[in-house]
Amino acid sequence: MRPNRLREIWAEGGAAVTGWLSVDSPFIAELLAHLPFDCLTLDMQHGLIDYQGAVQMLQAISTTGMTPTARIPWNDPAIIMKMLDAGVYGLICPMVNSKEEAEAFVGACRYPPKGYRSFGPRRATVYAGEDYPEYANETVVTMAMIETGDAVKNLEEILSVGELDAIYVGPADLSLSLTNQRSFDYTDPELMAVLDHILVTAQKFGTPAGIHTGSPAFANQMIEKGFQFVAIQNETAYMVSEAKRVLSEVGRTGAPAPSRPAGPYG
Repeated sequence: MRPNRLREIWAEGGAAVTGWLSVDSPFIAELLAHLPFDCLTLDMQHGLIDYQGAVQMLQAISTTGMTPTARIPWNDPAIIMKMLDAGVYGLICPMVNSKEEAEAFVGACRYPPKGYRSFGPRRATVYAGEDYPEYANETVVTMAMIETGDAVKNLEEILSVGELDAIYVGPADLSLSLTNQRSFDYTDPELMAVLDHILVTAQKFGTPAGIHTGSPAFANQMIEKGFQFVAIQNETAYMVSEAKRVLSEVGRTGAPAPSRPAGPYG
């Protein structure tokens, strides 16, 4: 069975950088798969990617050795199992606020006796190998998003769930939940203290913690703190940023560019 690069990096005590894909484009997925990310994540929650588009993007990523992961739209066993059968090696589940929700998520990701995943790894055996059913439980990564005050309050119970491999901070929703204001790369001391609490608690359980960031500088800051999985913006943010840079150097301003809020999702 193909190895999972995330598990290798974490076993070595390192941090993984994922590319974040929000547009339904196999070609963009293929392009980024040829860059030195540690994995690529398909955003099926807030991105413009449906199931069939995700399968085609996974096929494009498979032209390389890149590890494919996805953020599912919700804690729904149907899409969880379909994405695993399609061959993703890691799933990020949004809005996990309790131990029970974490158990439901990881249970859908594991074959019995560790969970209740239904058997039928259609594309997964093509991508991973015929021995996929024997090793899937130990290879696929489960990541629960911590992005509400309730999730922070229940963090130790969530982390106590067996088969939960990692947690992932959603900074925008977390700040909205705690302060009623949206924030991304935190500078507020109280929000930074929450991140420290999440990280220290995860480390106590031996669980890697990740976070979405809006800049390389903040991503480096989080890695230095001890976060072991970071995303930096997404592919649309990269394109817009580079287009702005190119236009600024052309010497022709044209119509003023529309303003848009900066953030980790472009």
